[in-house]
Amino acid sequence: MSFEKLQAAAARPAEIVDAADGLRPALNVCRSHSTVIVKLADGIGPAEIGAGLAGWRRSLTVQDGDELIPIDPRDAVTRRWTAPTAVLCLADNEFLQSRDGWALPDDSFATRTHVLGAEVRAFVLARLAPRPGVLVWDVLAGSGAVAVECARLGAAVIAVEPDPVQCVRIIANASAHGVDVRVEESELDAPSLPRPDAVFVGRGNLSAVKASAAVSAKRVVVATESVDEIVPARDALAAAGYEVEGVHWTASRLLDSGFAPAVPVTVLWGTKK
Repeated sequence: MSFEKLQAAAARPAEIVDAADGLRPALNVCRSHSTVIVKLADGIGPAEIGAGLAGWRRSLTVQDGDELIPIDPRDAVTRRWTAPTAVLCLADNEFLQSRDGWALPDDSFATRTHVLGAEVRAFVLARLAPRPGVLVWDVLAGSGAVAVECARLGAAVIAVEPDPVQCVRIIANASAHGVDVRVEESELDAPSLPRPDAVFVGRGNLSAVKASAAVSAKRVVVATESVDEIVPARDALAAAGYEVEGVHWTASRLLDSGFAPAVPVTVLWGTKK
């Protein structure tokens, strides 16, 4: 199938995905990249693509036979299509996912408190396994460091944070690193969000851990600095059917004058049985 017309309409290089490999992976590439061409498949047309992009700022161009039809994703859901073969999905701005390095320095992120240290963040990213085609939730996201890192590795990301000041910081940090992170300024309302492949809970808040575990993502990772939250979080993950492991981090960084101890953090991770 030729995408020359859609490539010309894009006016910039596009990621090309095949919906025959699954609707969710195709949608997640559209959610995380600025320019995507989706080759449609049986049962997956413009309506399904448009519906799945609710909450993301995207515009569509549908190749319907020989015609190119620009359309809002919401209108793509209700329009009658004749012979659609492909969809071009565009964001307003170009996002430049950078896979050149990860676990960025702590001072790469604007924050009002300390950010999860790069050493621990590297381990968290390894457990979340962010990549193109998957969706990650960053719950109680704080400044959004983990959300931004996941987006830099090509994943679609939703950051959930009830503090409006922190939400502004998440947006600023995502913009500074050239990625798109959808921000939900609220407590976690899991039923209203697309189902994730992996979830990170940035604090050991028990209600957030339980709500995150209930969506049955393949992987749930929890970071906490409070000893009192470790056992309840572990038990909540186990009760939801996860095999739970954990590690306590007490890394110290080398400085000119010696070693500086970082804030101890316990990381729990659950893998769906």
